[in-house]
Amino acid sequence: MTSHANTLAFVESPVQLLNVLEWAYAHAARAGGAGPAAGPVLDCVPSQPAPGRRPGVEAPAPHPDADPDHPAVHRPARADYEDLLIVVLPPVDPMSRGQLRRMAALARDEGHQVRWQEARGGGAAPLKALAALTGTVRRARRIVVGDPFSRYVQLLLSMVRAEELVVVDDGTATMEFVSQLARGERLVRWHRVGAGLAGRTRELAYAPVSGAARRRFAPAPGRQVEVFSSMPVTAPEGVRLQVNEFAWTRAAFGPPRIARGTDLVGTSLVETGVVDEDRYLAGVGDLARTHGAARYFAHRRETGAKLRALAEATGLEIVRPDLPLELIARRGPVGRTIVSFPSTVVHTLPYALAGTGVTVAVVDIDPDWLTGKASPRARGFLEGVTDTARDVHRLRAVSAGVPTPAPAG
Repeated sequence: MTSHANTLAFVESPVQLLNVLEWAYAHAARAGGAGPAAGPVLDCVPSQPAPGRRPGVEAPAPHPDADPDHPAVHRPARADYEDLLIVVLPPVDPMSRGQLRRMAALARDEGHQVRWQEARGGGAAPLKALAALTGTVRRARRIVVGDPFSRYVQLLLSMVRAEELVVVDDGTATMEFVSQLARGERLVRWHRVGAGLAGRTRELAYAPVSGAARRRFAPAPGRQVEVFSSMPVTAPEGVRLQVNEFAWTRAAFGPPRIARGTDLVGTSLVETGVVDEDRYLAGVGDLARTHGAARYFAHRRETGAKLRALAEATGLEIVRPDLPLELIARRGPVGRTIVSFPSTVVHTLPYALAGTGVTVAVVDIDPDWLTGKASPRARGFLEGVTDTARDVHRLRAVSAGVPTPAPAG
């Protein structure tokens, strides 16, 4: 059982792992191959159900009109994947870990090696993980990164000798990453705000590592850099851009059965301190009443307390998906209309659901919803996410009233 590979991918979330699978599928298609034998799974946590659901808050993913005999997955013929090892660096929250376990099992089914490497949780875990990965990182010829803002990944990049570096989507953060890379700025998440003197001290101490990572992401003689994205980005000079059209998802899942009604998509903007919780709950209630929605797909970072309050206030069925929403929607059944606040899915779902007849709509965030803790860049960034969404319907922000269609153009 090998412990290294020519191509090494680091993922910290289910969406990142999904996009590594999409990149591998697209890369193999460009190479024109097909049909390897399955590869081994290294230290991989086996496929397990998502963590226990709280009564009244979390519900299974199928739509109320679901047909239990409806086929969920149509496995495509395997592409001729190159030697790829996916290293999962799981977070501590149970929902993310549950989805990562499911995604790791899908990666194994595709013939990839998967290594589950604990690197968080305090104690000596980060240093042990770093020591365990050093040799593998140094031998890899290509590195695939799911989160260029991750401090742990940036630290690993300091050991990289690879000739090629690929960045796959970590949601809308990719838009900010590409912009910062083009401007030569330090890599900082768009919603991050100051953390007092202690936080500034940590940032200063970490600056050399962050600066080295930023330089590593810039193309240089003997090193190629690629961005694989479904976001509306323009690659900086010298960086290769490949569009992620969710070809693997469309080949492996669905097409879904379309159910009547509307599904709402949740966001973690309350949890990140960007949006006021009370205004968010009221806005979701208005959306549900206006569009006749029955289900609310929760973001994996949304808290149980907020979701319980949402269920009590709106009567919505709260769904905790056990896979990224792109796969859940493609598997179906799914509502004829999907309404989301500004988020990754307004860019990815039109690709994943292409040709199905499902309408994706995005509703603006009213500026009055933003908290005093929100980053000064938050309003402009969220507007940019909405303005650049393709093949979606746009709804006005929910404020005192209910959302209405925005004027054309």
